[in-house]
Amino acid sequence: MKYAIITYGCQMNLHESEKIAGVLREHGYDERAELEDADIIVFNTCCIRENAENHAFGNIGALKKLKRQKRHLIIAVGGCMAQEEGKAALLKERFPFLDIIFGTHNLDELGELIERKRREKRAIISLREERRSTEDGIVPVRTSYPNAWVNITYGCNNFCSYCIVPYVRGRERSRHAEDIIAEVTSLVKEGYREITLLGQNVDSYHSEEGVRFPALLDACARIEGKFRLRFMTSHPKDFSEELVETIARHEKICNHIHLPVQSGNDRILALMNRRYTRAHYLECLAMLRARVPGCAVSTDLIVGFPTETEEEFCDTLSLVEEADFSTAFTFIYSPRKGTKAAAMQGQIPEAVQKERIMRLVEAVNANTRRLSAGYVGKDTEILCEDFDKKRGMYLGRNPEGRMGYFTSDRDRIGEFVTLHVTSANGISLYGEERGD
Repeated sequence: MKYAIITYGCQMNLHESEKIAGVLREHGYDERAELEDADIIVFNTCCIRENAENHAFGNIGALKKLKRQKRHLIIAVGGCMAQEEGKAALLKERFPFLDIIFGTHNLDELGELIERKRREKRAIISLREERRSTEDGIVPVRTSYPNAWVNITYGCNNFCSYCIVPYVRGRERSRHAEDIIAEVTSLVKEGYREITLLGQNVDSYHSEEGVRFPALLDACARIEGKFRLRFMTSHPKDFSEELVETIARHEKICNHIHLPVQSGNDRILALMNRRYTRAHYLECLAMLRARVPGCAVSTDLIVGFPTETEEEFCDTLSLVEEADFSTAFTFIYSPRKGTKAAAMQGQIPEAVQKERIMRLVEAVNANTRRLSAGYVGKDTEILCEDFDKKRGMYLGRNPEGRMGYFTSDRDRIGEFVTLHVTSANGISLYGEERGD
């Protein structure tokens, strides 16, 4: 039997889709397929912004005809949107042809739910209020070689006023350090060359044994073998000197930190419940760059937060230049029902939000182009990840997160390549591979 998985959202969801594939393999679905050929289709959803929900709703609805044609087809919806309060009932009302609805806390039960569906011949809705364990025992079907994702925490305790994640992912729980280290060790032995440690806030990792994130990162970096370590996402309020010292100590840890700032204005940061100031954020960057010269910093930025004035938005614009971000992921504020920000007075008109995001993107792109141009004429090491058929070129990222493209007369996927950069375009670098 064949399966198809449609994934929305963040790296956490991408990795959880690998786990969903692992569950499906254990229950008789042994081959990926296009939607029309699949025997089961699983949507792994996101609800961080309204457009992610709208995409999911549209694509689920489009399967009504296929379900009518293939009566044996099982359609399941899981992930954050399914876990969000009231959404499971809405999904079932809007799409009565759905077979299974499950949440973020019971992915490990998907196999049992499939068996129940087959046995009982009725729709199954199963949501759990919290995760039973930090270890789910699922062997993922990894799809991102030579990269691999490793969860270190689940959930979030921060309750930023705009964010739905704590409500759909639950309170933060950290995996056992020895389990994480064993997983990373195994992945390196299997030939994976870049490991990314995942959590909503990796900096607050704290195992039951008392291991904190800098010690965990240090232990992973000491594993033998040629590989890179990345981690995401960090939170400025928990970003520590100890963590920076760990990064500086190990060549295996990439010179790239994703440190979301969200806004450059202190009043907006307070309304967001971010619990740091612009000055504190810039102090974090100064500390990092003093100990790890050339470290690239990417970030997340939100425009149009409730009551944001033109002057406060300009504070975000000026921060882009002052912080010298390598790149930034920019978003228009999206109200999420149940969060504090959604109930705030002073929601910003859509036209104003769109005008501001265009100005912000222009500023971010200008900085990105300038930094990329600085690589021209220099060598940088990239990990080759894939082959772009349209360009006819291999591609991969350097430690700072820049994507590099090059041609080769043999398959280079999974190999580290020294790229001599001859040109740059936005965040992408183009060049020639140096000889072995």
